Parts: sequence; structure tokens; C-alpha cells
Amino acid sequence: MFPYLKEAGKANFQDRYVTKANELLISWDGKHCSSIGLIGAPLSKSSISHSGAAFAPQAIRQALSFYSTYSIESGIDLADVTVTDYGDIVMHPTDIAASQRRIAETIEQVVALQPKSMWIVLGGDHSITCPVVSGWQKQKGTIGIIQFDAHHDLRNLEDGGPTNGTPFRRLIEAGIVDGSRLVQIGLRDFANSRAYTEYGKQCGVTMYTIEEVYRLGIQTIIEKSMQMLSGVDAVYVSVDMDVLDQAFAPGCPAIGPGGMDSRTLLHAISLLARYDKVQAMDIVEIDPTIDFRQMTSRIAASVILQFLKGKKERV
Repeated sequence: MFPYLKEAGKANFQDRYVTKANELLISWDGKHCSSIGLIGAPLSKSSISHSGAAFAPQAIRQALSFYSTYSIESGIDLADVTVTDYGDIVMHPTDIAASQRRIAETIEQVVALQPKSMWIVLGGDHSITCPVVSGWQKQKGTIGIIQFDAHHDLRNLEDGGPTNGTPFRRLIEAGIVDGSRLVQIGLRDFANSRAYTEYGKQCGVTMYTIEEVYRLGIQTIIEKSMQMLSGVDAVYVSVDMDVLDQAFAPGCPAIGPGGMDSRTLLHAISLLARYDKVQAMDIVEIDPTIDFRQMTSRIAASVILQFLKGKKERV
């Protein structure tokens, strides 16, 4: 009736020859599921520093609208890919442990519904990785984890409980993942303690500092990591966005200099996604309330697209 009115939030300009990446997301109707599922875990009350990461899942979804579905580098168009968006897990308003149990139970349920699907989980702070992996692993058997992070996240639980600094210690101590099947990539100088580095080494964790990333090359590290994890049934990738230098990710609560550049991270995700054993990924530690021009959320959206592209380029 009114030709110049549009639905709020919709783009003003539409090009018939361009498919926007956010159009790949189809809300779950309770019946139909695609081979790729996306789910939000908006928990940030467990962060040891101020964090609005609970707002990140929606910010990342919205940031997909800044991209097309066409990869000029590979000639691949993702326009025919459907990602089932299951929405966000409802967090308990005050109880962190209850929220983490809700995450584990929900992930276990959706993965049981679609055990062969690839999964993308949007945090939230890094504490969500422990319950997500706990629920996901029950359908997968022996797993390996590749963690992009400036920090070990192997802190003790006595000083603060299950925070965003403890997920991988919890997974190791619960026997969900063996330390020898955890690879940490991008550890930053002066961002960790000797005690947790030694703990990781004692558990058999493989560690690559950011200096080693640039000296050895990310492709070499990815190939060596996947070869080392060749005996597992499935691999989970955890992307803590603070692995990036603060110049690329101003929306991370724990920014710092000397980190990874965005191109290296995106290339790593594309390489990993080509492996059939890589079957799930999370993206964590973005606080949209402190981001600048959605820079960090835009990189997260690009991480999703590189993951989807890599799945079309499987080795």
C-alpha cells in the first residue's frame, strides 16, 4: 500500500545479483534441519573481567549482512548453503552453574537430533566451551580440540569457580579431552603465568606462541596439528577472538598488542574446515558494547564464512 515504507532493520538497497550472507540463516521450524547448525550461548556473567559478550550472538548474526556469499578467491558461492539457526539458549538470570548446565544439555539434545551436522556455536565468554564440548562429545567419541587464544584458559577453579579462564582445565580434569589432544595456537607474550604453562605441558598440551605462528607459518601448524589429531573421531575448533591483535579486535574484553592478524586467523579456519574430522566450532569473547564500528563482530562473521567455504573445499 505504501511503496516507500520498509520493514525496520532491512537494507535500503537491494541488488538482484547479490545474496547477502545473513540470508543463509534459516530459523529452525522444529522439524527441518540442514547439515549445518548454528546456536547462540549468550553467557558472560562467568567472565573474570567486565564483559558484555552475552550480546555477541545477535551482533555476529547481524554482521553477516555486511558480506556476500561469493568467494572471489576460490570461485565458490555459498548461496546454496543453508544454516539452521536454532536461536539462543536461555540463560539462568543469576546462577552461572545452572546456565552452563543448560548449555551442555541443549547442545547434547540438538546434536543427538542431528549427529551428522556441523555445528557453529556463538558465545558468550570462553566458559561456554566446556559445557558445549561436554554435550557435543557425547555423540562423538574421542575428540581433539584446536584452540585459538592468547591465553591458556587452564586456570584453577578454587580461586573463582568455572570462569572464562577455566574451560580447558575443566575438560581435561573431567576426562572429556586428553591434554595430549589439545592444541593451543596464538599464545601471546606476557598474557599467561608460568604455573599454567607448566600445567599444560604436564598434561601434554601442544602450545604454539604467536611468535611460532609467524616463524613456522599457520599452514604448517594446521597440518601438523591435524596430523597429530589423526587418531580422534572428531575435532572441535574454539576461536577466542582475543587471539587477534588489539588493532583487529577492539571489541574483545582482553585486548593486547602483538597478537595474530585477521588474515592469518581466517586462513587457518578455512584450512581446518577442509578436514572431515573438524565438525564443530565456537566463537567467543566479543563484547559488542565496546566494539568499534562492529570490527570484531565482522571478523567473527567472516570466520563463519571461511568455515563454510572450507567445508566446500574439503580435503
